[in-house]
Amino acid sequence: MTTQNGKTPWWKQGIIYQIYPRSFQDSNQDGVGDLPGITSRLDYLQWLGIDAIWLSPIFPSPMADFGYDVADYCDIHPLFGTLADFDTLLAEAHARGIKLLLDLVPNHTSNEHRWFLEARSSRDNSRRDWYIWRDAKPDGGPPNNWVSAFGGSAWEWDAVTGQYYLHSFLKEQPDLNYRNPEVIAAMQDVIRFWLDRGVDGFRVDVIDWMMKDSEFRDEADPYIRVYSAFRLEVHDIIRRFRQVFDEYPDRVMVGEVNYFGTPAYLAGLYGSKTETGSDMLDLPFNFRLILTPWFAADMREAVEAYEAGLPEHGWPNYVLGNHDQARLASRVGRSEARTAAMLLLTLRGTPFIYYGEEIGMENVPVPQEAVQDPYGINVPGMTRDPERTPMQWDNRPNAGFSTGGQTWLPVAADYQTVNVQVQRDDPRSMLALYLRLIALRRENAALRLGDYRSVTGEGIPPDCYVYLRIYGGERVCVALNFAANERELDLKNSGRVILSTQLDRTEPIVGKLKLRPHEGVIVALADL
Repeated sequence: MTTQNGKTPWWKQGIIYQIYPRSFQDSNQDGVGDLPGITSRLDYLQWLGIDAIWLSPIFPSPMADFGYDVADYCDIHPLFGTLADFDTLLAEAHARGIKLLLDLVPNHTSNEHRWFLEARSSRDNSRRDWYIWRDAKPDGGPPNNWVSAFGGSAWEWDAVTGQYYLHSFLKEQPDLNYRNPEVIAAMQDVIRFWLDRGVDGFRVDVIDWMMKDSEFRDEADPYIRVYSAFRLEVHDIIRRFRQVFDEYPDRVMVGEVNYFGTPAYLAGLYGSKTETGSDMLDLPFNFRLILTPWFAADMREAVEAYEAGLPEHGWPNYVLGNHDQARLASRVGRSEARTAAMLLLTLRGTPFIYYGEEIGMENVPVPQEAVQDPYGINVPGMTRDPERTPMQWDNRPNAGFSTGGQTWLPVAADYQTVNVQVQRDDPRSMLALYLRLIALRRENAALRLGDYRSVTGEGIPPDCYVYLRIYGGERVCVALNFAANERELDLKNSGRVILSTQLDRTEPIVGKLKLRPHEGVIVALADL
């Protein structure tokens, strides 16, 4: 788990901040965020203490799935700017000590990618086998019962060549065929293109969907994927990607994997230990906390099962929000979101923060007739638009996101009070809490790198989650009250409160610790 120069990898100690580019900052008044807009906000991210930013897709795309249908892996969509704008963003981020990760989408391309246009031109085309084609059943129906993640059959009939092609998502997103070594080599070249440019790594979209059953067997239940995704054969493809990353120092490969994967499944995606870490993923995304009910016992059980399942060389990671899930404050509540922030930034492992969480942004209602998300259009009621709305910077029109007219999605109604400008001036705000947590994590080795140990038993109420972070002789205790009432804990130790989620207490304790409703505290315990 060290780099080639023997130092701890930056991604092991750092905090990664996800930006949805359409919604972060608009620089040209078209109502859509862009790369120059992100560049203009780097000083804010540096002030906050962010170590790396991860951008959702910015490549040329017809935008059938807002960039997850890639038409060219080695360029920038004009909506977001140019390659020169990207180079400027990368240089300015690096000048501030901020790394930059891109979103790689290898499972499928756009149906407008030149590879697919060639593949569907004839059955004899040299790129035909770059995608997955099958004959119809005798009755003319799809080859099997596989379903798309966005609803309906995963197979689309191509009248030009008289076969079906596979699309695990939209029909505009045909799946690549990773049983063809030419496809693997082409994607390795894509990775090299951006790593040569100076990118610090990738978050790889649905990385464990890339291999399908070679016999194309029907699923027993089409919605429980055994043959259409999550095949163990994908490990070999991930290792091939890993070989490219290992040609470059200090780069990270994060993988979006099965949301419902067991700890053992996640552990397998780290692969084997190598001199520099793992031969597969550095960080297989861990979504357990997003899916776990907001109760102390459930959260503790989720963390402990995950920790117990990690291989010795595996480094954990946690995420509480992203562009596909309801916003944290909407899921658990505003007060609870403060406790969640302390949980995220004090557990052992790399934390990922979704833009706007640091100011407590909530879901924004989007009526069905205004839905932009293809998933929400295809499956009414399932839109992901509410968690993708414009960042709330200040109390100007459009929340300071855009000086143009209409924004691509509506701005939250509460933007005049829930925004960066207001919260920077409020020492008790959510933003102030994130700032303090991030600073404390940066200066405290136990919080960055220490071991994790939960504290249970007598003296710990069942609706409180208490754990230690230990590094050498340094011990930090994190105590989180999930209850809506006051709780008293017996830590059986002395120390000092160094941070509360309410940002109003620092006092010595001797054994007993009182927590207010939904309060979390960090206690520096006496030396061993």
